[in-house]
Amino acid sequence: MTTLEKLKGEISKLPEAEVAQLRTWLDEIEEQRFDDQIERDAAAGKLDDLIEEAKADYKAGRHRPL
Repeated sequence: MTTLEKLKGEISKLPEAEVAQLRTWLDEIEEQRFDDQIERDAAAGKLDDLIEEAKADYKAGRHRPL
């Protein structure tokens, strides 16, 4: 049995309140991983083309107020 299968079995036994807490915790982990990936991509220059494109669009008037 894999670790994931064991976890699924244990999670299925949790009361709803604890499942909600687990869901919140997993969401927080996913958000942090996403933020970390964006930071790595930015540091590696992977977003530079998008930044330049956005600046060019702004200078050309292709924008609208938020």
